Amino acid sequence: MFGKKIEVDPALIRSLADMLNETGLTEIEVQSGSQRVRVSRGAMVAAAPAAAAAPASAASRAVAMAEATEVNFSNHPGAVTSPMVGTAYRAPEPGARPFVDVGDVVKVGQTLLIVEAMKTMNAIPATKAGKVTHVLIDDGQPVEFGQPLVVVE
Repeated sequence: MFGKKIEVDPALIRSLADMLNETGLTEIEVQSGSQRVRVSRGAMVAAAPAAAAAPASAASRAVAMAEATEVNFSNHPGAVTSPMVGTAYRAPEPGARPFVDVGDVVKVGQTLLIVEAMKTMNAIPATKAGKVTHVLIDDGQPVEFGQPLVVVE
């Protein structure tokens, strides 16, 4: 088993990874004969430490994301979860200011982010008024149904 060399098709791996991104799936597996390839999206890793010149909001978001990997927000009363599988976007368009950042105060119904599903942009509103304490996703990140996205306390 260890002496046998495995041929890997990088184009297949890239194609499967692209399919994961396009569909929002977390794992895909294909088999052809005796060869089987599985590509899965691992757990989100905390952002690298912010540079000294980075704005405070970016630094506080990095800290909030690092804390989020250590704490399970699934049952948190202030967690706003994804109502669908799709791709989450923090801003209305590329390069624009995010809808909310850690520390922002929001009102009920205020748009926190959008989730694209089947080429439709769905605004995700705040379910309660309060302060955004955690942003648990990155811009353009695939999300699952019920996945916590933002915490408002």
